[in-house]
Amino acid sequence: MQRIASHKTDRPSASELDWGMILILILLMLIGLYSLYFAILNGGKDASPIKAVIMQIVYWIAGGVMIAFIMHFDAFQLWRLAPFLYAMSFVLLIAVLIFYNRALYANAGAKSWIVLGPVSIQPAEFVKPFYIVMLAKIVATHNRLYPTHRVDSDWLLLAKIAGCFLPLAFLIALQNDLGTLLVFMAITAGIVVVSGITWRILGPIFAGVGVLGGGMIFLVASTIGRTILGALGFQSYQFARIDAWLHPGQDTSNTGYQTYQNLKAIGSGQLFGSGFGNMKVFVPVRESDMIFSVMGESFGFIGGAFLIALYFFLIYRMIKATFKAKNAFYAYIATGVIMMVLFHVFENIGMNIGLLPLTGIPLPFISQGGSSLVSNMIGVGLIMSMSYQQQSRTFNDSNEFNL
Repeated sequence: MQRIASHKTDRPSASELDWGMILILILLMLIGLYSLYFAILNGGKDASPIKAVIMQIVYWIAGGVMIAFIMHFDAFQLWRLAPFLYAMSFVLLIAVLIFYNRALYANAGAKSWIVLGPVSIQPAEFVKPFYIVMLAKIVATHNRLYPTHRVDSDWLLLAKIAGCFLPLAFLIALQNDLGTLLVFMAITAGIVVVSGITWRILGPIFAGVGVLGGGMIFLVASTIGRTILGALGFQSYQFARIDAWLHPGQDTSNTGYQTYQNLKAIGSGQLFGSGFGNMKVFVPVRESDMIFSVMGESFGFIGGAFLIALYFFLIYRMIKATFKAKNAFYAYIATGVIMMVLFHVFENIGMNIGLLPLTGIPLPFISQGGSSLVSNMIGVGLIMSMSYQQQSRTFNDSNEFNL
């Protein structure tokens, strides 16, 4: 029977904090609060921008508390918590299918939110870091049992990963939330790539995914294909998002209006932008999916590039923390968190500049909303705990379990 051996050494101190990552988070917070304020101020609605900013600050405080809390969990404790977190994922995803908000479902077409008074919660956002920890444990356990990668053992690892992913994917699919499902797929793909599975297996799989992707493009672009996809459960609003992506200027009175206005806003910023708070292009619901256009219009290409650079440095700090930890379990957790953040950034900015269709994926640390923000902060907490706890508990080579 396997046993995880641990021992206490020095207590972690403030010197183990990743102050570079903290500085990046502070800058992202300031950019997010600025973008949220002016997005709502120029949104043409009766909503109070000050109230929205105050609420977002509350979410930031909650996220900061979560980081401080998670940093006190070392690898040994996260390892033991993984099955419990995975079980909690099922509770959350089943609960939202029962108690989802009917009004939001009628408006957005997804059963993704539970409304508690003035606060709406998206449980799938919290499932993301839970899933990452569990998947990291599965891969680390398997690679300890099978240190030499062979085709038969790698197929077994893929089966274990699929067994972890598919039940959650099924529950998310029942919510009609394609964007969130894509994030889980990206997390899974990232961990699979670094798990050590031979490319004799991964090569044909990724080639098959590429062929499947090409087939999907053909289906969504053809009448008969859309008939087939409709029979498989695709919703009309999903097709409308694709049409708005392919032809943003064709229908500027309905679904395509948001995309069209968003492109106008970003384009009007040109190189240096129109100035602090000086936004003249109206973009509907700008504070969520289209919040990147605030930076694009206010500060132009320079402002947008600066924001992307912040994300680049955040991911760099995450990778650096992973190498510093020298722990396979942590490495798989870090891969999942990096893929989660990276896919959000890539998809959101891609759809803002017209490269990708709308999927409802928020921009990390910038878009309005507490569930996504706190979820990403939990991910940051998992990464920061690697540096903070590296001398608190270790998995000893001389004992029976080395991660």
